[in-house]
Amino acid sequence: MREETLGSSPAAEGVTPDHPVREQARECHPYVLVLDKHGHPLQPCTPARARKLLTKGRAVVHRHTPFVIRLKDRTIDESEVDGVEVSVDPGSKHSGISVFTAQAGERRARFALQLDHRSGTICKKMQQRAACRRGRRTRNLRYRAPRYSNRTRPSGWLAPSLRHRVATTVSWVDRLTRWAPVRAVHLERVTFDTHAITVGRSLEGVEYQQGTLAGYEIREYLLAKWGRQCAYCGVSGVPLNLDHIHPRSRGGSDRVSNLTVACVPCNQAKGNQPIDDFLARKPKVLAKILAQTKAPLRDAAAVQSTRWALWRALDARLPTYVASGGRTKWNRTRNGLPKSHTLDALAVGKLDTITETTSTVLVAGCTGRGTHTRTRTDKHGLPRLRLPRHKLFFGYATGDLVRAVVPAGKKQGTHTGRVAVRATGSFNITTAHGTVQGISHRHIRLLQRADGYAYTLQEEACRPCATPPG
Repeated sequence: MREETLGSSPAAEGVTPDHPVREQARECHPYVLVLDKHGHPLQPCTPARARKLLTKGRAVVHRHTPFVIRLKDRTIDESEVDGVEVSVDPGSKHSGISVFTAQAGERRARFALQLDHRSGTICKKMQQRAACRRGRRTRNLRYRAPRYSNRTRPSGWLAPSLRHRVATTVSWVDRLTRWAPVRAVHLERVTFDTHAITVGRSLEGVEYQQGTLAGYEIREYLLAKWGRQCAYCGVSGVPLNLDHIHPRSRGGSDRVSNLTVACVPCNQAKGNQPIDDFLARKPKVLAKILAQTKAPLRDAAAVQSTRWALWRALDARLPTYVASGGRTKWNRTRNGLPKSHTLDALAVGKLDTITETTSTVLVAGCTGRGTHTRTRTDKHGLPRLRLPRHKLFFGYATGDLVRAVVPAGKKQGTHTGRVAVRATGSFNITTAHGTVQGISHRHIRLLQRADGYAYTLQEEACRPCATPPG
């Protein structure tokens, strides 16, 4: 395992999280991924450069989303390839992936991807299957021999919803490795370092406990646990202080289980009062806080459960460097960047400055590849609709990325999005602006086969983008 540690202390140089190290990073358009004529990855180029190559006929479109071009007159032996690096910020619902170039501690973002997991859907489907099997055991059906011997779990077993997070993240790192010259991977292995939270002394060989990252692990843990809002009044978007639930002057400890976050007015109003006295007129809030102090972090627990499996899978492919979430936040704060999944990914690991970020982010939502069922059931479980036995109609399948150019009629115009096929040849297309129904297959052109993901574009820092993909 390659553990990144701080070198010289930035605090000794006058750099603090409240004062960015340099000017705020400038935004640039995402770079275009480039392959040589044999399909080997070359150094990504700017959109303007890719446009010139396509216009002159020196390159062709290899893939629509993410946009990849392939040169027709150059090989990797004739090119100078500096290489790029990939950083991953794994999450329970969303994971951020950033492709960047690094030189002398300076990072420049080249491509940003937000991966939306479908773990909730998988968990729901597993519960439905369990309920179906449970009901089948109690009904008066034909005898089925028990199969308990087939249900042993191998070492390192993960639940399907957890295994999905690992598989999709590793799959996208493999994809980026095929399209870009990736040299290394930086992974945020833990959301917060629990060892740094519980140990009260300086950790030998690790400077973030009593150095520049002192307290960042605890603050990140508490902000995640209390939803980044005041525990007493629920206000968010304001500065939050650490507060002792049981006052320290009355024997309260400094353990993280006795800490919460509170806004400045509530922190000053509480003072050294016991929480029972301070919230005597708010019994519901008091009960909620006391229950929250003992409640586990569900999303954080999911990430903690998959951290080792994800690190082992990535380290078997490329050199993988790991760091904690407290350090990620420290890097992002001192570079003056807003919080988002992709910017957190860009700030993972050891770095000095971030000078460039991407203006738009590609969001890949896991949609799956359809189902094997050939019927639809009503609320009683009885079949009400039969589905076709094959998925391909007129050369298209549901989920394909297509572009329809309708010359006349009420649906006149150009529509780009995912298609839902019908045996009649009248398809539906889901675009960024809604669903357009009843488009004939004669007006449709295939852009990209379905790969289990739905793609959209959004501006960085989670601001919605008006431009649909394609």
